[in-house]
Amino acid sequence: MKICQVEKPLVATHRIGELEHRHLQVVRDGSSQQVAVDAVGCTPGDWVICVGSSAAREAAGSKEYPSDLTIVGIIDRWEEE
Repeated sequence: MKICQVEKPLVATHRIGELEHRHLQVVRDGSSQQVAVDAVGCTPGDWVICVGSSAAREAAGSKEYPSDLTIVGIIDRWEEE
């Protein structure tokens, strides 16, 4: 699991059918940006818990889902170090 901060939503209107209509978010993990499937309904500025690999696919809805990073929780309180 990783702690990341949500920067902004990502809109991709042309995508493969397997991505369905799930919301995507740009998250920052330290100095790098990544795209994560939003399974919990977070907003920009939220600190979130993300999972990767097969856990990301299952959290997004299925073992066949094409995700390698999924947001699974919103952190209530977090102070950046």
